[in-house]
Amino acid sequence: MGKSGDVPIAVMQGRVHLYEGYSAAEVAFPTRVLGRMGIRALILTNAAGGINVEYGQGALVILKDHINLQGQNPLTGGNDERFGPRFPDMTYTYAKRYREIALEEAKKLSIPPREGVYAALAGPSYETPAEIRYLRTIGADLVGMSTVPEAIAARHMGMNVLAISCVTNMAAGILDQALDHKEVLEVGRRVMGQFIALLRAVLPRISGELQNAG
Repeated sequence: MGKSGDVPIAVMQGRVHLYEGYSAAEVAFPTRVLGRMGIRALILTNAAGGINVEYGQGALVILKDHINLQGQNPLTGGNDERFGPRFPDMTYTYAKRYREIALEEAKKLSIPPREGVYAALAGPSYETPAEIRYLRTIGADLVGMSTVPEAIAARHMGMNVLAISCVTNMAAGILDQALDHKEVLEVGRRVMGQFIALLRAVLPRISGELQNAG
């Protein structure tokens, strides 16, 4: 916990995943903690495979929606009314105003402004080419193994969400080559500076939106 410029923030490094053996509720637990601490805006980041052929390795993409194919939901089980309603609406999972801010700031930083739909699968194996063709058919631009449980839990608690994906590799079958986790890590390191610059530009504007909203 600290500040980025004048903006008070709480930062978490890394996350747990379904493929590590955690339940969706356990994956979302840190989000619950942040929400109970009074956090009103949550920025999620991830590494993703690119399905949309207009993306290249290293592209930064603002999520406008998701498709949950993980087979789990963090809200399964008894509902705690302190968190939110039994059947929360997911129409505005990724706050439109925050997306607009991120796209504007990306353009200022000469980062091509992109939006996309993220498909979340359980992992840990990468998808097959046939699965990627299926995901493209149902409207996915990106694929990954995280983010969605946290986004659902945040919206359940009334938090506004911004999510940004880094396309660290093209998904299976897009290029005629095998997927390599080392490549994912290397691309992530290469665009880290650009990613941080975008986050630093977005934070004060989101803070301003929250202050204006009271």
